[in-house]
Amino acid sequence: MPDTNDTRVVIIDTGYDTYDAEKEILGRSGYWVDVFPGEKLDAAGKAAFARGATGLFVRWTRVDGAFLDTASTLRAVVRYGVGYDNIDLAAASARGIPVCNVQGYANHSVSDHALALILACVRSLRPGMEHMRPRYNLPADLHMPELHELTLGIVGLGRIGGTLCAKARGLFNRVLACDPYIPADRFTELGAEACSFDALLALSDVVSLHCNLTGETRHLMNARAFAQMRPLAIVINTARGPVVDEEALTVALEAGKVFAAGIDVFEDEPPGDNRDALLSHPRVVATGHYAWYSERASRELQRRAAVNMEAMLRGEFPADCLNREQLSGIPGAVCERADGLHGK
Repeated sequence: MPDTNDTRVVIIDTGYDTYDAEKEILGRSGYWVDVFPGEKLDAAGKAAFARGATGLFVRWTRVDGAFLDTASTLRAVVRYGVGYDNIDLAAASARGIPVCNVQGYANHSVSDHALALILACVRSLRPGMEHMRPRYNLPADLHMPELHELTLGIVGLGRIGGTLCAKARGLFNRVLACDPYIPADRFTELGAEACSFDALLALSDVVSLHCNLTGETRHLMNARAFAQMRPLAIVINTARGPVVDEEALTVALEAGKVFAAGIDVFEDEPPGDNRDALLSHPRVVATGHYAWYSERASRELQRRAAVNMEAMLRGEFPADCLNREQLSGIPGAVCERADGLHGK
């Protein structure tokens, strides 16, 4: 393989059925897509595979300064999905490399999944299935409120949290939301009552998490947060695993402070044996990080990822660019603003 190939774009994290969309979109601009054939956890092998490439698609592999120094010819990085905590944006910016995620592709699928977890927890579906034969015709638990009696608290009123709010507004008695980065008119538009995080915990029967993982939000839901929650409260996490302190959540569930939890994402993925107590708890409904998935969302994710890549290689900043501002003053970062390339 040559040291550099300015038409080669690599995919280092696999798992999708096909890469036809990426190959078609990038192929029209003269690029070809090369898929890593090695092991999932072979980070060094992936960095070596990316050596000489001009573009990189990534899902879970850590892309830091050392990785970028090995793959020093990269001109663009696209992270499949919304979260990007595995990419060192500062390291990419320092090397003049624009980075995109794919925003807005799974607003409906994730909010649908959050609603499904909410209903499963409120209606005690897991213990109900386990107790069907010995307790047939009886509820699994006498505590079973109706949604219209409850207050939903949404942490993070971005695209997914906002979509959940729109769907939930007619189902719950009240919808509260906490997001210091969203303008007040967005709350009004969605019909959510703006409040502080502490007030949301104190007033909500169901707390659904839809925030990014940052230093500010890591272990946002910790022992202190669980202690502030209403009795018999429910926690839903379809955001990022480390937003929740899983040790503290397990303690809160076992103590009866938290009534139930619906979880699609975990601190370690997949969760290890150290999370058996959490996963086996009768009031935990857990799924394996597929809240993002629907047939439509999966197709849109790959299409939009390819569109973002092609735009960056063409010298533009797509709307999903994560480090546009950091790159604006860096010589050699030649992308230009391209808002409106696609909606978020």
